Amino acid sequence: MKKKRFTVAEGETIAACLQRMKQEGYRPIRRVEQPIFREVETNGETTVEPCGRIIEFEAVRDEP
Repeated sequence: MKKKRFTVAEGETIAACLQRMKQEGYRPIRRVEQPIFREVETNGETTVEPCGRIIEFEAVRDEP
């Protein structure tokens, strides 16, 4: 069973990513979201705040 990770590209919808997976012959088995943080300096204090996320799907190949 072959596994592959698919990342939802910037500007791409989740549905479009799932369709791309299907065209390559894969089906999703797990969804992983990772937050993206950035450092912001306010009044001399540096704080970390979320500014986005990365969505990845782990998929397996559909074998006939």
